Amino acid sequence: MSTVLRLSGLGERHPGVTNALGDAYAEAASVCLSQHHQSPIEVAAHYKKSESDCVLPWIEPTSAVLRAHSNELDATEQGAYAVSFAAVEALAGLVAVRRAETLTGADYYVAPIGTDPEDMESCLRLEVSGVGAGNETIIRARLRQKLRQTEKGRSNLPALAAVVGFRERLIAIAHMGEE
Repeated sequence: MSTVLRLSGLGERHPGVTNALGDAYAEAASVCLSQHHQSPIEVAAHYKKSESDCVLPWIEPTSAVLRAHSNELDATEQGAYAVSFAAVEALAGLVAVRRAETLTGADYYVAPIGTDPEDMESCLRLEVSGVGAGNETIIRARLRQKLRQTEKGRSNLPALAAVVGFRERLIAIAHMGEE
């Protein structure tokens, strides 16, 4: 049975994401995904040296949503947040608890589901990136680049990086120190 990655309701499940922000990230993901696919799709999620088959449904973007997310760079980045949050939640039991500070080498802090969002000791840094049309080789290279970025960040917290390949239907996640 495939794992379902839920883009809807991110703000309800991730304490570091408001409902409005979670919905905006999910909208951006729908724009990126609908450029190449029709909902739902099967995606491969690589995490901890294993591959999970996941189902990724989304709401088809309206013309207003398409106009609101017409900047491809922003949509790819924000859409990757949504898909990454859904993936780390489903595969690792982690949720976004707060936005990371500049120069930490990451975008968000994540922690196990149910953790007090103020308890930074249980947090990991999460660096996220999206690839609109690249293949698996490009996605893997981006993952290595993002892992190096976390190593250089000004933080002693462990980290992981996630790269979402929208056309390739691939999510690659690895912990700092893994390649």
